[in-house]
Amino acid sequence: MSENDIDFASSDEELTKVQEVRYSLPKLLHELQVERTSSVFSKEILDQVEISKIFAQKKRAREKARE
Repeated sequence: MSENDIDFASSDEELTKVQEVRYSLPKLLHELQVERTSSVFSKEILDQVEISKIFAQKKRAREKARE
């Protein structure tokens, strides 16, 4: 192993250091409850359903065209 390889290894080790982050569970649960009850979250779910319907319609149209 050359000196350059060792330098790369030591710099990689410095980059991969893990830092611990702590979150308050009650605060996270409260934020989750707010998101679930907010209109923005509800609208997101509705948008996903509508998008799924669009793709389902296009899929059915392609299947009919193949027949």
